[in-house]
Amino acid sequence: MIDLGDWKEPLAPLFQDDRYKKIREFLKFEYSHYIVYPDMYDLYNCFRYTPYSEVKAVLLGQDPYHNEGQAHGLCFSVKEGVPKPPSLENMLKELKDDLGCPPPRSGDLTKWAKEGVLLLNTALTVREHQANSHADCGWSWFTDSVISLLSERKEHLVFLLWGNNARRKKALIDQSKHLVLEAAHPSPLSAYNGFFGCRHFSKTNEYLSAHGIPPIDWDLTT
Repeated sequence: MIDLGDWKEPLAPLFQDDRYKKIREFLKFEYSHYIVYPDMYDLYNCFRYTPYSEVKAVLLGQDPYHNEGQAHGLCFSVKEGVPKPPSLENMLKELKDDLGCPPPRSGDLTKWAKEGVLLLNTALTVREHQANSHADCGWSWFTDSVISLLSERKEHLVFLLWGNNARRKKALIDQSKHLVLEAAHPSPLSAYNGFFGCRHFSKTNEYLSAHGIPPIDWDLTT
């Protein structure tokens, strides 16, 4: 497994849990019998690129993109050179409307991760062309545990919950210590029903600044 840096200590109880061992056995079978995304070496990129000590915001996705070359371990993000999916295009449109950030050429959100945005999917893997195919393998327990430990052990985080799947995680978050921002999913099916105009990018920075935390540079072109 890749070095998870300062996530090693908070995640250690999860990796030692029998439920995680079952996930590992499941993944060994899936990766050896099917095409699974992301590449196993990218599986924990959200932790690798956003150190535990530097988390400022948590953006929840559902499961990874399931077409070739897209997923690389960061929710909503695609690798350099890969066309931006519609949900990501809508996110970047809202970003431009909210903060004036010009549309980036690439849909790679690694910069956000390095700015302190934990880009966490609620399931970390998926079988090719089969959305939600790994949703019931145990990932929900694992990622719910990550959300809970962040809520319990940190203060003044912003949780961005877009769409019903993400909004169901609200119960795991202590709202007396953190800001929860909810909106419709940025998918073309729902973006006009409450995602566009949510101004979550600027609201995140306003909250962080109000608590003496440096704001996030959301501009992907710099």
